[in-house]
Amino acid sequence: MTSTTAAQGPTAGLAPAIADRLKRSADGLIPAIAQQYDTGEVLMLGWMDDEALHRTLTTGRCTYWSRSRQEYWVKGDTSGHVQHVKSVALDCDADTVLVQVDQEGAACHTGARTCFDADVLPLGR
Repeated sequence: MTSTTAAQGPTAGLAPAIADRLKRSADGLIPAIAQQYDTGEVLMLGWMDDEALHRTLTTGRCTYWSRSRQEYWVKGDTSGHVQHVKSVALDCDADTVLVQVDQEGAACHTGARTCFDADVLPLGR
């Protein structure tokens, strides 16, 4: 079974044993949750295709697929806010990846530490 990616068609780098397990969206992507490895803080959600996951696993830096720019981006290359990968895990359905990282600086493009701290919604209990 050949895997496809959002960017370039058949997967070149991701191990077939991993690629064959992934359940991708129609556009070939899986959500990737970045979490601070030592505190459990959820930092951000990005998107990966097979190549981005391969690069993340082999370089130790988070690589994502930008849906808006249609290109790969390595977290921190332009901002300096690097995500050093500590571990990568698939969820039970193999349709989401959890990347535990050591985050340098802000994870959010707004400059906030996390993408999930500015707009906490009220519970209707």
